[in-house]
Amino acid sequence: MTDQRLGDTSAPPIAALVVAAMAFGVTFVVVKDTLDGIPPLALVAWRFLIGAAALLALSFPTRSDTWRDGFIAGVWLYLGYALQTAGLETTGATNSALVTGLYVVFTPLAVAVWDRKPPVPWIMVGAVMAFMGLVLLTVQDGFTFGRGDVLTVGCAVGFAAHIAFLSRKAPAHRVVPFTGVQLLTTSILAFLSSFVLEGASLPSPEVLPALIGLGLGVSAAAYLLQVWAQTRLSPSRTAVILSLEPVFGLMFGAILLGERLDVKGWVGAAIIVAAIQVVLAKEPHEDVLAAEGVSAVT
Repeated sequence: MTDQRLGDTSAPPIAALVVAAMAFGVTFVVVKDTLDGIPPLALVAWRFLIGAAALLALSFPTRSDTWRDGFIAGVWLYLGYALQTAGLETTGATNSALVTGLYVVFTPLAVAVWDRKPPVPWIMVGAVMAFMGLVLLTVQDGFTFGRGDVLTVGCAVGFAAHIAFLSRKAPAHRVVPFTGVQLLTTSILAFLSSFVLEGASLPSPEVLPALIGLGLGVSAAAYLLQVWAQTRLSPSRTAVILSLEPVFGLMFGAILLGERLDVKGWVGAAIIVAAIQVVLAKEPHEDVLAAEGVSAVT
């Protein structure tokens, strides 16, 4: 099959992913500030519950496969966000944004696992480069990784698996209920984890505006845009565009939090960006995923 969906037909999903990447980028700053008033897993639970409630109120799923695939996608999403949010307790928003950007490198590896084909050598070159950049970005005196940075690497793996899974399954489902099931799954798992690890607690009034903003503006709206775009774009194209996320995260971290990287950190960041570009520049031409059967978003 040849790629006949580029051009004007690909512009809307690409634009949707750019907007989603911007929303994801500012999340690093908002979450970093909000963690002063709520435990990390509770934050994940409440923001995704708000997003899920909004989407499921619009369109409730009636198909069993929507619940099944939405649950699996939600598990990957939960792992990504739980590890990222926990990591933000001990690492800066700038570090978190850049390390999370490694999912762009991990996504082709996740696709290789899914397809049961070994990755080609240039993928491994990009992965090694990204690891070297991560070392420069996160290793302090004594050559040890910070706990927060290690957790954030795990979050990048979760997000890569989520992107790969969505590109295979999203075209078969109506976007709003499918996204709502993902968010609901993420919320339930986060509530269970929070109850066990953090104790039961209600969010304080001070963090409610941030939770509502994260729940509606990011968990609901941004992921709705991503899932819709992935009914029309391949996982590698999705990763290319979403690689703007750490760029936005770096920008918002500098503007709003005044965070700065030292020279070693900038070198590490540059190597990570170069690794991402190596993977993406060498990506072979892929057909855009067919979206027959996805005739509406509700």
